[in-house]
Amino acid sequence: MRNELTAIIEKDDDWYIAYNPEIPGANGQGRTKEEVLENLSEAITLILQDRIAPLTSR
Repeated sequence: MRNELTAIIEKDDDWYIAYNPEIPGANGQGRTKEEVLENLSEAITLILQDRIAPLTSR
């Protein structure tokens, strides 16, 4: 199953900054759109793994 989430991308000089409004704390940065989306995806994965871990350790 594939989930779709929102990515807000902004350009600030030479950097792209992205965040996901649905998952607090999920953000990333990069020099290209591809890099910023990869970093945002990694941040989302880490946050969701951290939130699921307590549920699976019961």
